[in-house]
Amino acid sequence: MLLINEADRCLLCKNPRCQTNCPINTAIPKVISLYKEGKIKEAGEILFENNPLSVVCALVCVHEDQCKGNCIRGIKGEPIRFHDMEYEISKKYIEEVRFEDLPKTKGRIAIVGGGPAGITIAFILAKRGYKVTIFEAHSKIGGVLRYGIPEYRLPKSIIDTIEERLVDLGVKIRPNTLIGPVVTLDRLFEDGYNAVFIGTGVWNPRTLHIKGETLGNVHYAIDYLKSPETYRLGKKVAVIGAGNVAFDAAITAKRNGADVTIIYRKGFEQMSASKKEIEEGKEEGVNFNLFKAPIEVTEEGIKLACTENITDEEGKIKTVITGEEEFFECDSVIIAVSQNPKNNIVSTTTELNTNKWGLLITDDKGNTTKKGTFASGDVVTGPGLVVDVVAHAKVVADTMDEYCQSLNK
Repeated sequence: MLLINEADRCLLCKNPRCQTNCPINTAIPKVISLYKEGKIKEAGEILFENNPLSVVCALVCVHEDQCKGNCIRGIKGEPIRFHDMEYEISKKYIEEVRFEDLPKTKGRIAIVGGGPAGITIAFILAKRGYKVTIFEAHSKIGGVLRYGIPEYRLPKSIIDTIEERLVDLGVKIRPNTLIGPVVTLDRLFEDGYNAVFIGTGVWNPRTLHIKGETLGNVHYAIDYLKSPETYRLGKKVAVIGAGNVAFDAAITAKRNGADVTIIYRKGFEQMSASKKEIEEGKEEGVNFNLFKAPIEVTEEGIKLACTENITDEEGKIKTVITGEEEFFECDSVIIAVSQNPKNNIVSTTTELNTNKWGLLITDDKGNTTKKGTFASGDVVTGPGLVVDVVAHAKVVADTMDEYCQSLNK
C-alpha cells in the first residue's frame, strides 16, 4: 500500500529527468503508470526487456545520482522511490515468468564469465535463437553479483532465480571451468563456436606494495567477500581503502562481530564510495581513521604515515605526507584498493591485446583485437557500476549478432 501511495505522488513528467539520468534509460513513468493500474506483469516485462538485471539494479544502483537524485519531487520534498517499485515488480516477474526454449538455429556462442555482462548477453542472444554456453570459473554464475556484493545488499537467492531463467531459455552452464590453462580460446573456435564473449571481470586484488603484505593477518577485500564465513579476523579489523568494496568488507566484518576501522589517506568528501554506502557504514558503527596512509603491516597492526590536503598554485587539492607517523593496533587487515584482471586467457591466446593495466582493448561496440572475440564489463573498463555494465553489454550483444549473421552471407 505504501508503494501505491508513492506511485500516486509521481507527476509522470513528459520530460522525465529520472529516465534521462538512468544509465540504461528505464521507462520510469510508463512503468509507474502500469504499476498504478495493477499491471505488474506488463511492467515487469518492460523492465526486463530493457534491463535483464533490473531486479539487481533496483538494489545496487547509486539511486541518489540517477533516478532518485534527479526526481522533480526531490527539489522541494522527498523524491519518488522508484527503485523500491522496480524491485517489487522485477522480483515478482523474474520469479514467475517462464521463458520458452526457442529453436536455436543462428549459431553457437561462448560466454566466458557469468557476471553481469555475460548474463545480459546470454539472455539477449538465447532469446534471439543462439546456442549459448556460459563458462564460469566459480561453482555458480553471478560473478561480482554473487561473490563481490554482500548478502545484505543483494541476496544470493536472486542470482539463483536469474540462473534458472537462463536455463529455461536453453543456456548451458559449465561451472568450475577456467578458460585459458586447459580449454583455450582458440579451442572454442575449433569446436564450432561462431563468436566468443569475454566478461571475466577483475578478480586480482591490487596490492599496496608495502612491507608485511604477505603476513597471515592480511587479506584482500575481493577475496574476503567471496566467503566471509571462512575467515578468522579476530576482534579488531582495519580496512584500507574507501570505495564501495571497502565499505562492503567493513560492514560485513562489523556484522560478523568485529570492531572495524576504515583507514583512508584522504577525507570523507574525497571517498569514492557512494554517499549511501558511507552513511550505511556510519550507521553500522564502522570507525574511521582518516588522513592516514599505510607504510608497513606487522602482526600487531599497521604503521601509518599522517597526511594532509594542500591546495597547489593551480587551486587543485593534493594529499601529501606530513612526515609524522603512528601505529594502529589490530588483529587483521583487509586491503581494498581496487582490482585488476587475471591474464589466464590473454597469456594462452594470440591477437588479444590489453592496455598497460591488463584490461582488454575494445572499440565502442565491444570488438576486441581478435576476430570473432568480443568483450565488455569490468575486464574492459575496470571496476564499474552494474547498470553501466548491462547498458554496454546490450550494445555488444547487437554487435555479436551482426557479426554472426555476416558469417552466413
